[in-house]
Amino acid sequence: MKPMFTPLAAFMAASLALGASAVQAAGYPERAITVIVPQNAGGTNDIVGRIVAQKLGELMGGTMVVENRAGAGGNIGTQAAAKSAKDGYTLLMTISSSQAINPALYRSPGFDPVKDFAPIALIGTVPNVLVVNPDFPARKLADFLKLVKAEPGQHHYASAGNGTLNHLLGAMLNTAAGLDMPHVPYKGVAPAMIDVVGGRVPIAFASLPSVLSNLKSGKLVALGVSSPQRSPALPDVPAIAEQVPGYSGTLWVGLFAPRGIPADVEGKLKQDMVKVLADPVTRKALEAQGVELANATPKQFAVMLDEDIARWAKIVQAAGAKVD
Repeated sequence: MKPMFTPLAAFMAASLALGASAVQAAGYPERAITVIVPQNAGGTNDIVGRIVAQKLGELMGGTMVVENRAGAGGNIGTQAAAKSAKDGYTLLMTISSSQAINPALYRSPGFDPVKDFAPIALIGTVPNVLVVNPDFPARKLADFLKLVKAEPGQHHYASAGNGTLNHLLGAMLNTAAGLDMPHVPYKGVAPAMIDVVGGRVPIAFASLPSVLSNLKSGKLVALGVSSPQRSPALPDVPAIAEQVPGYSGTLWVGLFAPRGIPADVEGKLKQDMVKVLADPVTRKALEAQGVELANATPKQFAVMLDEDIARWAKIVQAAGAKVD
């Protein structure tokens, strides 16, 4: 789903008017704050999380420690955040595939994305990119679709794991374009990209930040993006929807706190995240990674999460993807 946006000035004014209690949060933070990233280092969530955590720590006058707790498609780190003390010293920086897809994908993910977490800030969205090894015979999206359709079952695609967004994007493309691309799951985007760059698996769907350096160096070739329109970061790369009408799937990144932290602490986090996302240097760093920044309020973020959970549940069911 496309995030709900408001003009930045109005968004900041509304978000800063959170009440006197949000300003007080006396003494917070008094020690380091752990930001759990439930994916491996090098992926979109990790890249974005470190950029945001650095600025948030500066604004709050404290230390932000980014901790990667990968496993089970993001469930392990998310469970740890949900079970942590409700004191504001453990936060969750996560992505839509973990927070909105896993509840439908896993029989028992070990957390409730709505009941266990309070949305603090929607940071932005990024497209996934359909990439191929430079030796792949098709270098244009139209040629790729034609070749793969003509040779069913012959061209495999890699993903960061079963049930991840890039897995489902491949399944969606198979259905929408009448293709038969077998799926090869990896334990994270980094090992998947190693094999695609090395030519062992020729095709992959991966979030833009996680492949940007390989695209710039020529180690990978971008054929299409999963967003409805072209990405400003890759203006010459077509949206897959230009060849496959209606095709769409973007990844969002957001900051959450375990539900139940003190109201004044939650308010301060929301206030300071508004300042983080308004900071020109931080915005430039995020945009350089292909992040389309969001101006959604926490309430709008909560609505968006509810809608995404319902939408992806239907897609997971249609794809027949299940992980026990």
